[in-house]
Amino acid sequence: MSGREAAAVRAFRTRLGLPGLVDVHTHFMPERVLKKVWAYFDAIGPMTGVEWPITYRHEEERRVALLREFGVRSFTSMLYPHKAGMAAWLNGWAAGFAERTPGCLHTATFFPEEGAESYVRQEVERGARVFKAHLQVGAYDPNDALLDPVWGLLADAGIPVVTHCGSGPQPGRHTGPEPIGRLLGRHPRLRLIVAHMGMPEHTDFLDLAASYDGVMLDTTMAFTDFSESMSPFPAGERARLLDLADRVLLGTDFPNIPYPYVHQLHALERLELGDEWLRAVCHDNGARLFGLPDSP
Repeated sequence: MSGREAAAVRAFRTRLGLPGLVDVHTHFMPERVLKKVWAYFDAIGPMTGVEWPITYRHEEERRVALLREFGVRSFTSMLYPHKAGMAAWLNGWAAGFAERTPGCLHTATFFPEEGAESYVRQEVERGARVFKAHLQVGAYDPNDALLDPVWGLLADAGIPVVTHCGSGPQPGRHTGPEPIGRLLGRHPRLRLIVAHMGMPEHTDFLDLAASYDGVMLDTTMAFTDFSESMSPFPAGERARLLDLADRVLLGTDFPNIPYPYVHQLHALERLELGDEWLRAVCHDNGARLFGLPDSP
């Protein structure tokens, strides 16, 4: 299966003339944490009525090898705390993972707690390239006063933050566009990557991207058969994806996806927004954002 899929991904890249893919939304985390994440997805079927099988339930080494087979030249290790006291430990693990894994962009995270500014500053100083904020799992308001210096620090450093702030697959206390709109009103220079195209509040998050130059969106799970069946992207908004062509980034949620990796690429292709748009989304925008060399 992986050989055929790798060939399909390679055919996609070859047709577009891409040196590789830049995937801003992939998950690597300590094994015991990842197994709890997988257990959550195993249980979400009975809660939502939609099964969520994990396609790439493999050991870490195999998961990294698969991304290489797919031609992913740069990827992230998205990880996130659900309570105080976890973030600094997760950051230590992620720094080590990035150091031993060529192609992984050093990823870090945070939580509204005493000391957050200190450990975020430490991660910035040791080279973090991207942060993850998960408002649904963390169940926190991004406008929590404990995070204000963190957002200011990241805005000053120009480091992007992939933020799960939409209300899919289940609404949280602080999901939706309103809390993020207030945050951007106070920190308009933030480089905020809205995960999952802001699903299901696509239009509202497109509006925020149109209003703030630093707001980007990742494609994670958007446009796929799985997501379209539950939270379809509004057909009337498709033209806006062209208007924001330089601020849409490839994301997949690998390995926690209920379909093959290549399906995300084909889902983008069938939008029929053109090869130039696909090249920008699947490689060029991410390469520019993270200052990658022209060729691997």
